[in-house]
Amino acid sequence: MLQTPPESAVILFDGKDLSNWVGRDGGEPKWKVEDDAMIVEPRTGDISSKETFTDHFLHVEFMCPDMPEASGQAKGNSGVFLQGRYEIQVLDSYGIEVPGKGDCGAIYNQFAALVNACLPPLHWQTYDVIFRAPRFNDAGEMTENVRVTALQNGLVILNNVQLPGTTAGGADSAVAKPGPLRLQDHGNLVQYRNIWAVPLPLEGSDQY
Repeated sequence: MLQTPPESAVILFDGKDLSNWVGRDGGEPKWKVEDDAMIVEPRTGDISSKETFTDHFLHVEFMCPDMPEASGQAKGNSGVFLQGRYEIQVLDSYGIEVPGKGDCGAIYNQFAALVNACLPPLHWQTYDVIFRAPRFNDAGEMTENVRVTALQNGLVILNNVQLPGTTAGGADSAVAKPGPLRLQDHGNLVQYRNIWAVPLPLEGSDQY
């Protein structure tokens, strides 16, 4: 669980402003920045990083609001869209014994988290994600889809899962191209902070 970005990291949000982000239709983001965190401004739309990524390591911290009267998808809902196409669900799923494909930590509607690693609402939580982009042959045919490994609060919740395709709400289907980090406005006051990514080479050296 890495809290401090390494020198090679691209800093996407350091608590100061949203200068590294764009809002709905490429306009100015409408989310608020308070106390070193960005806060979803409901119904103003998702925000996306200006930087785009292929293979990368991502660190993001989030906090769900306390919504004791809500349940299911209405309870502290947001999402972290890798490359703008593949959603890791953000939700207040604290206390659920067996998390499902719509709970916190899931690749939305594709893979459930292996364990429920959620802290209670109003606690800061972390996602540390290794994203491996799809691979293509010389003819442009996909030979391997996206792979994702993720830790939540230091616990492995996704272990090298191979995604069958983009998730619902993905920005586009141009999966051969790099894409941004997109954070979802689902109408709840979810907060984010300390967001950074480390671009990864597509493969290591073949030299001894």
